[in-house]
Amino acid sequence: ELLAKIDLQREDVYITNVVKCRPPGNRDPQPQEIEACRPYLDEQIALIHPRLIVTLGRFSMQRYFPGASISRIHGQPKRVGNVIYYPMFHPAAALHQPRWRSLLEEDILKIPDLLAKLDEIEEEES
Repeated sequence: ELLAKIDLQREDVYITNVVKCRPPGNRDPQPQEIEACRPYLDEQIALIHPRLIVTLGRFSMQRYFPGASISRIHGQPKRVGNVIYYPMFHPAAALHQPRWRSLLEEDILKIPDLLAKLDEIEEEES
């Protein structure tokens, strides 16, 4: 439904997770689980060479925005090298927090413009 708002289909995007298996009881992944799966995610990204990575939720966001709060930085792109990182709320979180639904929709509506302007977004100083 969200992809349709920006004229994309599921086949147009690559979706993956920071952990490659669901933690028991559907709990949040632990730092050591995220770290154990890191090489797999790194390899997926290396194979795909994406120019835009949309992080959905706080766990994927923390990889690229350590120490940041999703409620503060959602919808704010950051360029590092040739890749734009764009943090958004996770769609499942928006189901549990209805006030985030409109923010999620606002953020996703910015993606076509981000794609059109990939080369214009300033690189963050390291």
